[in-house]
Amino acid sequence: MASGRKVVIKPFRAHCQMDKEQAQQMWRVLVSAVAEIYNKNASVLSFEELYRNAYNLVLHKHGDLLYTGIQETVRTRLRSVMEDVIRSPDDQLLSQVCVQWKEHQVTMVMVRDILMYMDRTYVPQSKKMTVYDLGLWAFRETIVRHELVRERLRKLLLANIRSERLGQLIDHNSMRCALNMLTELGGDGSSIYEEDFELFFLEDTCRFYRCESRLFLSEHSCPDYLRKIESRITEEMKRVPNYLHASTRPKLKHIVEHELISAHASTLIGSKKIGFSTLLKESEYKMDDLRRMYALFLQAPATLDMLRTALYEHARTAGRLLIIDQIKEPIGFVRSLLALRTKYKKVVYIAFQRETLAQKKLKEAFDSFLNADIRCASSLVAYIDELMRTGFKGSTESEVEHELDKVIVIFRYLQDKDIFEVFYKQYLAKRLLNRRSTSSEAERQMLAKLKSECGYQYTTKLEGMLTDIRFSRNTMEKYAAHQDRLPPTSEVRSNASGSESDTKESCDMEVTVLTSGYWPPQSIVSCAIPSHAAAAAGDFQSFYLEQHSGRKLTWLTGSGTAELKASFSATAKHELNVSTYQMCILSQFNKLNCRAELSLQEIIDVTKIPHIELKRHLVSLCTPKHRILQKKSKGKGLSNDDSFQVNELFLSKLKRIRVPLVAMREITPHPHQTDHIPAAVQEDRRHLCEATVVRIMKARKQAKHNDLIAEVTRQLNQRFYPQPQSIKKCIESLLEREYLERSSQDPRMYIYLA
Repeated sequence: MASGRKVVIKPFRAHCQMDKEQAQQMWRVLVSAVAEIYNKNASVLSFEELYRNAYNLVLHKHGDLLYTGIQETVRTRLRSVMEDVIRSPDDQLLSQVCVQWKEHQVTMVMVRDILMYMDRTYVPQSKKMTVYDLGLWAFRETIVRHELVRERLRKLLLANIRSERLGQLIDHNSMRCALNMLTELGGDGSSIYEEDFELFFLEDTCRFYRCESRLFLSEHSCPDYLRKIESRITEEMKRVPNYLHASTRPKLKHIVEHELISAHASTLIGSKKIGFSTLLKESEYKMDDLRRMYALFLQAPATLDMLRTALYEHARTAGRLLIIDQIKEPIGFVRSLLALRTKYKKVVYIAFQRETLAQKKLKEAFDSFLNADIRCASSLVAYIDELMRTGFKGSTESEVEHELDKVIVIFRYLQDKDIFEVFYKQYLAKRLLNRRSTSSEAERQMLAKLKSECGYQYTTKLEGMLTDIRFSRNTMEKYAAHQDRLPPTSEVRSNASGSESDTKESCDMEVTVLTSGYWPPQSIVSCAIPSHAAAAAGDFQSFYLEQHSGRKLTWLTGSGTAELKASFSATAKHELNVSTYQMCILSQFNKLNCRAELSLQEIIDVTKIPHIELKRHLVSLCTPKHRILQKKSKGKGLSNDDSFQVNELFLSKLKRIRVPLVAMREITPHPHQTDHIPAAVQEDRRHLCEATVVRIMKARKQAKHNDLIAEVTRQLNQRFYPQPQSIKKCIESLLEREYLERSSQDPRMYIYLA
C-alpha cells in the first residue's frame, strides 16, 4: 500500500442494556421538549439530541413507553385546548378551531421529526398509527367530534354557505381551513369530511335550490330564470376551488343541475311566460336565450331529448300552418318556407351548436309536413319557374348558384321526387316553348343539381327537352338558308276590317321539333289552320323529312303562337301576339266584309277547334282590356247562338300587343284535389315497381318475400317511397303473368321464370 496507515481491529464491545430508570429519565427530557414545542419555544431545543434520545429508547426496547407517553401527552394537551374551543362563541368558533388546528399541525410535524425512528421501526412492528396520524386522531376525537363542538361547527359551515348564496360575504380562508381539516382528519380510512359535512351540505343545497327555483320561476319569465340558474351554477362550481373538496364537485353539480334544470325542464319548454316555443317564434331576437337554454340543458343530458322533440314539434306545426295559410299562393309559400328553414337552421347552428341530433330532428320535421301534401312539390316547381322566368334577371352567377342551392335543400326533403319531376317537366316545357327562360345556363345548372341528387336517369328526359330546343334552332337556321335560296314572295297583312288582299299570302314560320318521349304528353287535336300557314307548314315538313328520313312529324296546333299585323282603322294598326287557335279565329274575319259577324257555331264548323278550347280563346279576345272582338250578347257565358265581329274602335297605346289566355277553372295550379297523387304518376309507379322486381329477380333468380320488398324499396326510394302493399300487388301481378312463381317448398320464396 502507498500509505503507511495501520488498520486496528478493536475487540467487540458488549451491549449495555438501558434500565427503566434511564428510560424514564430520557422520556422526561422528551416530554419536556414536547411541552416547549407546544409553548412555541422550539428554538431553544436541540432536535439532534432529542432524536438521539428517542432513538435510544426504541433501540433499547422502550418503544411502548415512548409511544404511550406521546399519546397521553398529546391528548392531555388537546383537552386543555378543547376547553378554549368550547368556550368560544359561535362567531369565533370557526376561527378558533382553525387556529388550534394549524398550531396542532405544526407541533405534530416537529414531534414526528423527533420520533422519526420510532415511526420507521416500532410503529410497523406494533401495527400502530404513526405519530402524525396519532395526533390527527387525537385532535378529531378530542375536539372536532366533541359533542359541544361537532354540531356547532357543522351548522356554522352550512350557515356561512347559505349566507354566501344569499349574497353576503364570508371568510373563505376560515372555510377552506376548516374543510381541509375535516378532509385530513379522515386519513385513517374514515370519511370525516363526508360524514360530518358533505352529506348535510348536499341535503341543504337540494332544499335551498328546490325552494328558490320554484319561487323564482313562478314570478319571472323563462329567459330571466335561465340567466339566474346560469349564474347559480357558475357560483356553485366556483365554490369548489374556493373551499370545498374536489370530490364534492360531481355530487354538487348533479344536485344543482337536477334541481335547477331537470326538475323544471318541461316547464321551461312549455312555459307560457316566454318558454322555449315562444323563444323559437322570436328566435331572431332571442337567440342568446336559446343558446343559453341549450347550454344549460346540455349539462343535464337527459333533458336534451325533450328540447329536441320540442324543436321538432314547433317546426312541424309551423310548417303545417304555413301550408294551410299560403299553399294557394305557391310563390309566396315557398318564399315563406325558405325563410322558415333559414330561421330554424340558424337556431340549430347557433343555439344548438350544430348538434347532429338537432339537425336530424329538424330534417324529420320538414320531411313530415312537406310530404303530407303533394302541393308542396308543385309549389316548389312554380317557385323555380318564377326564378327562371324573372327572378334571375340581373343576377350574378354566384347569386344564381346560391338561390338554386336553397331550392335543392327543400327538394331533398321531398320523398316523392317523381311527382316533382312531372310538375317540373310541365313548367319547363312552357318556359322553353314560350321562350320565357331568362338564362339557359341557369336551366342547365338546375338540371345538374337534380342529377347530382337523383342520378342521371332522373334528368334524362329533362335534358332531352333542352337538347330538342337546341337542335330545333339549328334546324330553323338550315331551313332559313333553304328558304333564302327560293324565289321571294310578297308579304301580306291580315286585314281585321274584312277587306281581301290581292297579293299572294305568305308567312314566316318558326318550328320547334319535339321528341315525343321527352315532353309532357299532349292531346293531339288537329284544327283547320289558314291556307298560307298550312302551306308554310307543308314546306317545312317536306324540308325536314328530306333531312331526316324515317321520322314522322305531328303538328301540335294547340301549343303554338302567332304574330298578326292587324289594321282596325287607318290609324289603329297593331301587331298582335296570339295563340295558334286565336290566329285561326281571327283569320276567318279576313274573308268577311266590314262589320260582318260570325256565330260561335260557324267558327266551330270552320276552324274545327275543340269546343272548350274555342270558348276559352274567344273569351280571351273579348276581354275588356283586349276587346279585339265584340260579342253581341251580354254576360260572361257563351252559347252556340252568340255572334262576334271585329271591334273597329279598338284602341291601345301599345304598338305590339300580347293577348293572354284567360285561366280556366278546370285548370288551376292548385285545384281542390291536388293533394292526391295523379293517376298518371300512379301508373308510372306501378310500371317502375314491376320493372324493378323483374330486374332484381333476374339477377338473384330467387328471393324471399321480405328480402324482395326491402330491396325494391331501397332501389326506388330515390324517386319515391313505395308502400309495401303496392309492391305486393306488383308481385301478385307478375305471378299471374308468369314472370315469377312461388317455391313449392316455401310459399314466401319467389323464383324467377326466364
